[in-house]
Amino acid sequence: MEFLNIIRQPWPWYVAGPLIGLTVPTLLLIGNKSFGISSSLRHICAACLPANISFFHYDWKKEVWNLFFVAGVLLGGFVATRFLANPDSISIAPRTVVALQALGVRDFSGLMPADLFALSNLFTLKGLFFSVIGGLMVGFGTRWAGGCTSGHAIMGLSNLQWPSLVATICFMVGGFVMTHLLLPFILAWVN
Repeated sequence: MEFLNIIRQPWPWYVAGPLIGLTVPTLLLIGNKSFGISSSLRHICAACLPANISFFHYDWKKEVWNLFFVAGVLLGGFVATRFLANPDSISIAPRTVVALQALGVRDFSGLMPADLFALSNLFTLKGLFFSVIGGLMVGFGTRWAGGCTSGHAIMGLSNLQWPSLVATICFMVGGFVMTHLLLPFILAWVN
């Protein structure tokens, strides 16, 4: 029972960080594989919807390990949510709560603010903007950058790849610009 109590608690950065970092040499040692999630969508499309599109004409079966990895992430998320959830409430820094309340965000009861991401908001202007347009922009950016944050920031930087350093810097700058410049404007517009 002690083990379940340990894995239910948030892990400190000095434990979780090295464990995530160890995925890089592990994948390289077990078959010269690259870590990343965004490429799995291409593999799923190539396997399930083999249309006459050249982008999907490749031997996706060589990358089937990636599909098992994504299935494991989904299964792990389900198990963690259903059976290993941290019994403590989510703690948010008081300054962050005050800053978000000033922007009109009031519901902090879940992992994501329900004011923005509740299913009931999906067919509103706010839901359309944050879920649909935001999702399309993330997908486009991932494709344009040649990978996602996990692929570039974890795998690419570990392999000392210059494009991954540029992409990671752009991800960080984009996050800061969105948070401090664009988000207040967008929330004022959709509220």
